[in-house]
Amino acid sequence: MLAAMADAAAAECCGTQYSCVTASNTLSWINAIVDFIAPFNSLINAHVVNFFTDRLWENVDKEWMDCLRREPVQNLLLIPSGVVQDHWPASLKQFILKLRALALCQEQVDVNTVCSPLPFLNKALPGLYITSLNTVLAQGMNVKKKHEVEILSAVVSTVANNVRADAVIDVGAGQGYLSQVLAFQYQHPVIAIDACSHHGSVTDARAERIKKHYVSQMLKSGSGMWSLNVPKTITCHVLSIDTLKTLVEASLPVDDALQSTSMGNQNKDQGKICWSSNAKRKPSTVLAGLHACGDLSVTMLKTFIECQDVKAVVSLGCCYNLLSEGSAKDGESEFGFPMSHAVRSVGLSLAKNARDLACQSADRWRSLDMHAGIHNFELHAFRAAFQMVLCKYYPDFTMNTPSIGRKGKALRRRHQRRSAESHLHLKGSTGHLRQDFLPVVSTESETDEILAPPIEVQAGCGGTKSRDTFLHFENFCHSGLSHLGIKLSNDINLKGIWKEAEPFLDLIGPFWSLRASLGPLLETLILLDRLLFLQEQDSTVEAYLLPIFDPMISPRNVAVIAKKTDKHLRSSCY
Repeated sequence: MLAAMADAAAAECCGTQYSCVTASNTLSWINAIVDFIAPFNSLINAHVVNFFTDRLWENVDKEWMDCLRREPVQNLLLIPSGVVQDHWPASLKQFILKLRALALCQEQVDVNTVCSPLPFLNKALPGLYITSLNTVLAQGMNVKKKHEVEILSAVVSTVANNVRADAVIDVGAGQGYLSQVLAFQYQHPVIAIDACSHHGSVTDARAERIKKHYVSQMLKSGSGMWSLNVPKTITCHVLSIDTLKTLVEASLPVDDALQSTSMGNQNKDQGKICWSSNAKRKPSTVLAGLHACGDLSVTMLKTFIECQDVKAVVSLGCCYNLLSEGSAKDGESEFGFPMSHAVRSVGLSLAKNARDLACQSADRWRSLDMHAGIHNFELHAFRAAFQMVLCKYYPDFTMNTPSIGRKGKALRRRHQRRSAESHLHLKGSTGHLRQDFLPVVSTESETDEILAPPIEVQAGCGGTKSRDTFLHFENFCHSGLSHLGIKLSNDINLKGIWKEAEPFLDLIGPFWSLRASLGPLLETLILLDRLLFLQEQDSTVEAYLLPIFDPMISPRNVAVIAKKTDKHLRSSCY
């Protein structure tokens, strides 16, 4: 019944005809995606830095490119979200609408009303109740982190209560924000695991400050009987399932030294955690991960299956580009993709560029105004033209695929602030660009960027002058060569390179937009493979895919939630 409701909600949200109620349904959905993307492998696996050197636009339907090169930049930014225009070729509209129908709906489930019961989530997570973080717990969190921790802590707490877990293990805990909310607000014993010892120190120091606040509150209340859980930190690089299983098993046995902190013993063992005492059953745990990077999220799911002490897992993955890949011949390996036996047996794989693409955020590109969109596009154009310089004059560097730098991300943030300040001037603009310069947004995972000066674009009046764009490209090249430790030679004909690239500048935006539109579909493929892995287990596993965050705030918003139960297998995606 739960699965049917979830599928109905998914169909209403996305209009999709696909289901993941059973392993068979999920595999059919995966096969539909694989069949759909097969003709577009050259687009998926392309690297935009090679746009000019490899003439990548020739790999895309000419009718599509001829149409899109005349489109306003804001229409291009809407393509990854599945928005089409009436005057486009029928085949182009069909392509975009089909891929959106195949993609998992990532519209946030009903978590809009804080401090009230949540209708849909109550069906999947009985008793879920979101409460706001107080100022002490939220201190130091940015808007994104607060949004994520506020919701995820409630979800993890609900799951832990449902399976009667004795503790929560926060895998990839970072600075301990999730751990501290679970411990202090929801009263769960928590173990925070992170590979960075500095993060552990920060977690401990922050927990100590929070503990003082709660001790003060207890004193004011006049009660010395409150139990106070404080996260226990462990520094460990979790590289395998065996490592995580060992940490779980070593952490759970009852130890008299692990006792609660209360008013009666506030100066003794205040950094310890308290297990509920029940001699008739072995302590159990829930694994939780807020954007556990790359293979770490996969390791959590496999540890959940293999370790009997782990009764549930709540995992939100990220950094798909860092996933390791295996094949059918690798057998039951620890590779990050594919996880499921069915997908692995057909030999499906995703190259790094495809996994990079799965990290795209259609919602964020859709939210960009014209000015910010153009600026992001220009970074791709300059980087691709700079690749021509490297290939022609410094081929040895291109053989090693050098990283030019990641400064463009900070540049985009500064530019977006300037864009916000000039928003009133841009409001009401048609957003049309003159076609002597159009476009490309960078992805955080794939683009080698250089700090380039911002290019001033006058909305609706023809973009930038060719001379101005060349000057900015020239500065871009100087910065890039300097970053590589190369002194600019007088023999380098930058003007000649720019003239060679210039006729095709207006094709980069359409190319990037079409390629980015495949990102949500590739992420869906990765998430469905993880769900199918869980569905392939015995009937004591109940699994869900739920988009619990606002995708505008947190693009990797789909949680994989699985519990061990005596009931038959129930699995679903929203």
